[in-house]
Amino acid sequence: MTVQLNHTIIHATDRSATADFLVSILGLPEAAEFGPFLVVQTDNGVSLDVMHSTEEFSRQHYAFLVEENEFDTIFGRIREKGLTYWAGPGHRGAGEINTNDGGRGVYFDDPDGHVLEILTRPYGSGGA
Repeated sequence: MTVQLNHTIIHATDRSATADFLVSILGLPEAAEFGPFLVVQTDNGVSLDVMHSTEEFSRQHYAFLVEENEFDTIFGRIREKGLTYWAGPGHRGAGEINTNDGGRGVYFDDPDGHVLEILTRPYGSGGA
């Protein structure tokens, strides 16, 4: 067996709002309840387990590798919702996307300030 990421926990002040945001922006199936989590399943089998937290938590970064046509669809949803987006980490390049490694990428925040990213080529993969 190879080592594979199976799931990660995303802390949220409102787990329903965060799960709904992920589902609606990324175009994923509706979240399923499992214990204290709302589980958002990605296409490669990794789940995002959204958990309500009343304590302060660190904001995290979650990057999603998508196909070119999916990028267009997701980026369209980002713009339709009027979300602020950036070309780089640290909120650099407001209102821009990046073309790293010959692909496209964009950063945006979820309702709790976790930084989400969609990209069409893994960083360091080269490209035109």
